[in-house]
Amino acid sequence: MKELRELSKYLKRKITGKTLYALPRQWIIPNYSGKLSMKDGRYFVDPYEYYSIIIDTILENDKGLDYSKSLAMLNGEKDATWLRKAKMYGALPRATTAYNHKGFGAFEPEDIFGYKESGTFLKMIGLLPYLKEMGINVLYMLPISKMSDVFKKGEVGSPYAVKNPIELDESYADPLLEGIKLEEQFKALVQAAHMLGIRVVLDFIPRTAARDSDLIKSHPDWFYWIKIEEAASYKPPRIPQLSFKIPDPEDLEVIYSSEEVKTHLTKFTFSPDKIDKEKWEKVKKMEGDILSNIAREFGIITPPGFSDWVNDPQPTWDDVTFLRLYLDHPEASAKYVSKDQPPYVLFDVIKSSKFPGRKPNKKLWEYIANIIPTYQKKYGIDGARIDMGHALPSELQNMIISAAREIDPAFGFIAEELEMKNDKKARAEGYDCILGNSWYAVARPSEFYRFIEEIIPNLEVPYIASCETPDTPRIVARENGNKLKYLAPALLYLSPNSIAYINSGQEIEEIQPMNLGLDNTIYGKTLLPPDDQFYGKLAFFDYYALHWDKAKEDMYNFLKWVLLIRDEISEFMDSEFRYVYLNYQDGTTANYSYWKGGKGVIVLGNLDFVHEKYIEILVNETVGRNVEVKSVTVVTRHGKRKMGFSFGNNIPVKLMPGDFVVLLVNWE
Repeated sequence: MKELRELSKYLKRKITGKTLYALPRQWIIPNYSGKLSMKDGRYFVDPYEYYSIIIDTILENDKGLDYSKSLAMLNGEKDATWLRKAKMYGALPRATTAYNHKGFGAFEPEDIFGYKESGTFLKMIGLLPYLKEMGINVLYMLPISKMSDVFKKGEVGSPYAVKNPIELDESYADPLLEGIKLEEQFKALVQAAHMLGIRVVLDFIPRTAARDSDLIKSHPDWFYWIKIEEAASYKPPRIPQLSFKIPDPEDLEVIYSSEEVKTHLTKFTFSPDKIDKEKWEKVKKMEGDILSNIAREFGIITPPGFSDWVNDPQPTWDDVTFLRLYLDHPEASAKYVSKDQPPYVLFDVIKSSKFPGRKPNKKLWEYIANIIPTYQKKYGIDGARIDMGHALPSELQNMIISAAREIDPAFGFIAEELEMKNDKKARAEGYDCILGNSWYAVARPSEFYRFIEEIIPNLEVPYIASCETPDTPRIVARENGNKLKYLAPALLYLSPNSIAYINSGQEIEEIQPMNLGLDNTIYGKTLLPPDDQFYGKLAFFDYYALHWDKAKEDMYNFLKWVLLIRDEISEFMDSEFRYVYLNYQDGTTANYSYWKGGKGVIVLGNLDFVHEKYIEILVNETVGRNVEVKSVTVVTRHGKRKMGFSFGNNIPVKLMPGDFVVLLVNWE
């Protein structure tokens, strides 16, 4: 709490009274009391005054608690069931709070006035009231750790190319807070979020590191190494005898007998400290970048990463390299390689959950397991997503989860499981929810129907109910996106076992994806008009600002409304679940209902985007007993209305193509 108050005091001392800092209208809090001017349709404020007022407004919620601790610890919670009530906003702060603050010309990461136009922690504090007003209670942020600028993709590089996992990336420091440490700025962000009842969840990457990781200097043996002359031709070997798949043990003989694999293995060498210990001691003391020095003095370099799927068509991941989780080769593969073979990267090696070695790299495991506790103790974060956790050795995964839970038993863990069938596995491993693949299902009506009817009611852990993610196409850019942007959130956010998730930019109908990683093509980054500054750019790798100035209020208000409906029916979502009996079903009317006492909630969605439907709900069959319906309230995005009841217990419903309805039923 101290850090947040210090920020307010610091900003007040800097107030100039000059309104030179442009902001999106969406960020301006209601009844803003500071100086405000408008020029060419843009809002301008004194940034010091603006952020001090925002912080003071947040501080009005101070109840005298230690907000540097997780909300679960403050509330005395003993498990992470809070995730079941989560309404989550996913942000890449660098892009989420990027804006042209000078108010003219093109966007610049840092402009002529010294304003940071790319996102910062201070600007994320400024966005919190906007998120709170929308109904958000969990802020999930993509990696904010120190990034690498070596082998970077695009202008700025990927947040997943982590150079140092326990340091914050300096790009998130705001020049408006010159002299205040970056760690204090992030502490203030977490405190502000907690004060508003918003939990903070972060992304962590334990399997890979930037190719010039800070860890190389102290632990070169934690990395794999190839001869520098092999770097240009380095790629995953192709195995024509196998399909596109994660290898099974019976595939290993085929893989290791491949001439491409044999050639691949010759590219690897030992770490520099093993090649020449004396020389290594001199090199690690040299000035400059450690990887460049190693390349020059030893002629070796860390290799890029690649997929653990055999014959994956995607290219190498040039900005990251794999951490060496075992000191020996995979146990199942050892018989296929020479005893003199240096540590190497292959499909089985990097899928160590399936192909473990016998000798864990214990010091590295202990380091990895301590990353999240470092953020818990220092900042009080509430949860984490483990990137590619399913590919880690089970013992390491357990170490990571156990270490965090020792500090906070209610610390929430999100499993990067995209297959819904892995819910039981995730639960057994200690995770509280899965990412799932709702973003895939919503774009395919038959899949969406099966997803709603057959999959989610039977899950053993909640799923992230996402219409889009940082890796997928935007929902509004999908086929039938003009209808799907309403239908998908309504059906997903109100569904059983759901964690409502809004992807940064979804609420302003951003069309350009942040990344092309899932269900996309290279053309996904060309959706903006060619004259747009960000045409062809991806927020994961390039400087990017959301199109706040072109946004209408419609989608923000709709998502806010759906989250409010979710709150209103939350007591029903924990009660009796029933499928809805209809007078006919053609596989395009998604349906589910909840019942408690003499009341119920029915949700219907028309997955046919061409034809309207007139159907009847058979109430007795739906609830499983004879009841006498007294009233029905019809809830749509256009409002609420009471339904007349001269027709008995069969409720008639008309659904336009791609439309949905929520019915509140009362038989008491």
